[in-house]
Amino acid sequence: MAVKTLSGAAWVAKFPTGTTTADLVDPFKTKAIAFIAALRAAGATVTISATLRPPERAYLMHWSFRIAKQGYDPATVPAMTGVDIEWVHRDAKKQVDRAASKAAALAMVNGYGIVYRPALRSRHTEGNAIDMNISWQTSLVVTPPKGTAVTIKSKPRDGGNTELHAVGRAFGVIKLVSDPPHWSSDGH
Repeated sequence: MAVKTLSGAAWVAKFPTGTTTADLVDPFKTKAIAFIAALRAAGATVTISATLRPPERAYLMHWSFRIAKQGYDPATVPAMTGVDIEWVHRDAKKQVDRAASKAAALAMVNGYGIVYRPALRSRHTEGNAIDMNISWQTSLVVTPPKGTAVTIKSKPRDGGNTELHAVGRAFGVIKLVSDPPHWSSDGH
């Protein structure tokens, strides 16, 4: 039996999320590459922060959030093969220390920068999602596949622009409006 390591901030560096389009799966990969290329050709700045999320990372993110933010009992978190984490912290008398367990989980949540409860399975774990920041200075002229050039003059001049969302949709890269950097194969 593997020796388990206590939960905490050190886990954040394990099982890193992909940060390039090479980590995505087709056909979404090809669509995302084309969308990003068109944005950059139009003068936009595109910074990718996340693509493929390993299932182990999704597990760590999901359960740390549940423990830290939703009061989930760390003793009942199901194990995951290949992730030798001990969610339950104990005091000097070997008694369960719920406060320490919660604090360690919160350190993980903060380290991951989690805002919403992460899913165990998502478009990120499938390779069908990309988190990216998009910005431009004045106007943006983007030509969708099989389309006419679209000039975007409205604000905001970032990924929150609804005209940009329509252009992304034409490429097959759909914006999840409630999550500022998130785009995926189906908007989830």
